[in-house]
Amino acid sequence: MDKIRGQRIAALPRRKFLALGLGAGASLATDCSLKRKEPVLILKAESYRDDLRQILLNGFKELGIPRDQIAGKRVLLKPNLIEPQRNCEHINTSPLLLEAAVAAFLHLGAASVVIGEGGGHTVDSYLVVEEAGLSDVLREHRIKFIDLNFSSLAVVPNQGRHTGMKHLVLPRDLFDVDILVSMPKMKTHHWAGATLSMKNLFGIMPGAFYGWPKNVLHLHGIPNSIVDINTTVRAKLAIVDGIVGMEGDGPIMGTPVNAKVIVMGTNLPAVDATCAGIMDLRPEKIEYLKLAENDLGPISLSGIVQRGEKIETVRRPFELLDFIPAHRVLRNG
Repeated sequence: MDKIRGQRIAALPRRKFLALGLGAGASLATDCSLKRKEPVLILKAESYRDDLRQILLNGFKELGIPRDQIAGKRVLLKPNLIEPQRNCEHINTSPLLLEAAVAAFLHLGAASVVIGEGGGHTVDSYLVVEEAGLSDVLREHRIKFIDLNFSSLAVVPNQGRHTGMKHLVLPRDLFDVDILVSMPKMKTHHWAGATLSMKNLFGIMPGAFYGWPKNVLHLHGIPNSIVDINTTVRAKLAIVDGIVGMEGDGPIMGTPVNAKVIVMGTNLPAVDATCAGIMDLRPEKIEYLKLAENDLGPISLSGIVQRGEKIETVRRPFELLDFIPAHRVLRNG
């Protein structure tokens, strides 16, 4: 045992660690296999006033995720809640999309749905929840919010090999759910090039241990840390909010872009590569996707089965900035 700020950090027994699927890794529908093509679904959504619940339910059906894989399960939605900004649709995952996801999972029989985030920029997660407009959704649907920055902690073996860290410290709340869903905002990123469903899992890492903005992970390299986190903690589904995304100097200082899509899939590298295609970026030039390709999932079109809309019909080139080194190699062509 170790302590930080009075908290006890428990080493999770290996049997429980593997039973929870952390590190072992499985998609929601089937076991993850890099030898098969991964389905990714692109759905059109003109605005947040659309029937997002029905769009997501259609998405589950199109991806071949049956009700019995959700019924009775405990679900944790992990949005991107980064800054306490009201009426800025391009910064945080939309509360309306989160509300639709809550309703969709409950409609399919989920035993419970909670929302959890551990933002790296603002210590007070509840301030971000309030200013992002999510508190109204939580109250109306009686949904619990978990501040992952200050959860009780557990130490688990690092299943990745890129940072050199032997262990990762995780919120124990992760071990109380059956399905972890990454729900990022579609954005360009100042350091990582793009922030999508894999980068979104940075926000499960507790700031009380890793600092702000998760300094320890930055020192080990952002791409390396992203891949180690995703290798150890396998989200079983990604739902990317691309209805209004962010281009330019993301993840905070960029400008809105109306991409008008929701991207869904059970393999996060495949989802993120598809999003990169929509953004007119080269997925193989996004360092964490290239690192993930061998172990976690495909990033080339030959390994992805595109469903729903075609990339070329919804492609919307996101603005890149020459003064940002991570942006200079990302454009197609």
